[in-house]
Amino acid sequence: MERFDEVYEVVKLIPRGKVSSYGAIARYLGTSPRIVGWAMNSVKGEDGVPAHRVVNRNGVLTGKMHFTPPQKMQEDLEKEGLQITDDQILNFTEHFWDPSAELL
Repeated sequence: MERFDEVYEVVKLIPRGKVSSYGAIARYLGTSPRIVGWAMNSVKGEDGVPAHRVVNRNGVLTGKMHFTPPQKMQEDLEKEGLQITDDQILNFTEHFWDPSAELL
């Protein structure tokens, strides 16, 4: 799907150790957060798309069930230096990457 390819290109730009949200990516692309979610669910961290870096607007790992095993999302983020407790990224605002601000 063409929209999915646009989502993947933005997600590939999220720097290591940073995360973005479905909504922030959707706003940047002028689409729905659901489209971003469906795109992330379809790659599951494969194809060079760092899907683990996309979380909900509160920094919660809502997409973890689409990873095999589900804890892989958290493990990948922790390898990049993020701390997570109860599926929530600690100090979320410090790690948040907004494509609308970063990709002018």
